[in-house]
Amino acid sequence: MSQRVLDTIKLDKSIPIPLYYQLKKQLLSLIRDASIGEGELLPPEFELCERLNVSRPTIRQAFSELVNEGYLTRHKGKGTFVSKPKVMDQFFSKLETFHDEMAEKGFNPATVVLKLEKILGPHEANEKLSIPLNAPLIYLSRVRSVNSVPLVYLETFLPYETCGKLMLVDFKVNSLYDSLEKIHGLRINRVRREFMAVNARQKEAELLQIARNKAISLVKTVAYSADTPVEFSVARYRGDINQFSVELAR
Repeated sequence: MSQRVLDTIKLDKSIPIPLYYQLKKQLLSLIRDASIGEGELLPPEFELCERLNVSRPTIRQAFSELVNEGYLTRHKGKGTFVSKPKVMDQFFSKLETFHDEMAEKGFNPATVVLKLEKILGPHEANEKLSIPLNAPLIYLSRVRSVNSVPLVYLETFLPYETCGKLMLVDFKVNSLYDSLEKIHGLRINRVRREFMAVNARQKEAELLQIARNKAISLVKTVAYSADTPVEFSVARYRGDINQFSVELAR
């Protein structure tokens, strides 16, 4: 962290906003505008105490909150570093294609198709799609990345009898929802999502390029065209670079 960047931090003791919070917000602003970049080492606590004329608990509280929120990481014996930038995702509040949302945010999105095949089961997918348990399914698995970093491992199930022509689509470059509408006339107008935190198993860890048992966000989605379920998916998002936002109104 350069002296020039450090000099931009100004704490005002005359206002009622806690000093730790002022420091936290200013550090967060520097991280978000890339004034201090990924992997950069922050000054030691004692040095910041002297330069900013504040107590060590003030520095520690600002650092701790940024660590808990994923913006900083601590390495014992080495110091405090800036983490990988979070990808802010409106996955829970907005229906939009992955490619379009990431492109709007200035990222370079990419998709790797792992499998596209006709299968039987799993029964959970048939149940979610309200079709017989022995009815065939389209199974589509993908890894989606931004700026060459794996973001999510996605498994998707669709009723084969209804959506069979999707087997001919190249999902490396085509949107699933756009293809459903163009080919089968099925417009997705609402989804239901369930969210939980789990630990990455071996396969998921390898695909997402993270350590086994590291925390990931597992999201199950049922998508509807009118009142008919046409897609069931299980998405596994990296916990270290994903941040979801939800906007609620009264």
